[in-house]
Amino acid sequence: MNEEKAYELLLAAVIAEVQFRHRKFVYNEFIDDQLRQIAKWLTAGSSKFGMVLCGGCGNGKTTMLKALRNLISRLQIRRPTADPGSSYGACYGLTIVDALQIAQLCKTNHTKYLELVQDDMLAIDDLGTEPVEVMDYGNIITPIIDLLTKRYEAQLFTIVTTNLDPKDIRKRYGDRIADRLNEMMAKIVYRNPTYRMDEIQTDGMS
Repeated sequence: MNEEKAYELLLAAVIAEVQFRHRKFVYNEFIDDQLRQIAKWLTAGSSKFGMVLCGGCGNGKTTMLKALRNLISRLQIRRPTADPGSSYGACYGLTIVDALQIAQLCKTNHTKYLELVQDDMLAIDDLGTEPVEVMDYGNIITPIIDLLTKRYEAQLFTIVTTNLDPKDIRKRYGDRIADRLNEMMAKIVYRNPTYRMDEIQTDGMS
């Protein structure tokens, strides 16, 4: 798939997700730039096997995650190890989990947490809203740091959304995780204002 085709499919997926949520899709220079950067990353054969969508609240990062999940599902990309005679689990899918839930699962359902650690394609929504450290039977654990470390080591497809800026990520998670995120993830900055308003004044693009 070339970059332009990826852009068209992403745009259609975002429009469908916005309409599913009974909102009006507004095409502007911000969404155009975001989609083009993501389409380029998906098709350019980058050494970066992850992507971070960063910016303020309510500007479309989670919507993009859901659009990507729906697009990946619709494309039905088969796993190379899939049984040719079976359809169950034969195609890739993007799992979306918010960071707070990951921190909770590490304590309440460790088996599910480990499944997320090893998931082929994982999206972590709202990185920075979870506690960095969790107490479990007297032991201090770091669920997100441990998960990101293992996914970095295994080079697993990982997408993150966050309202934190790079210096805040470094301060919160430490130099090692910040450096690994820089190495493994393409950064897409969402510079647009929030969409969580009744009306947003934007210039349309033809």
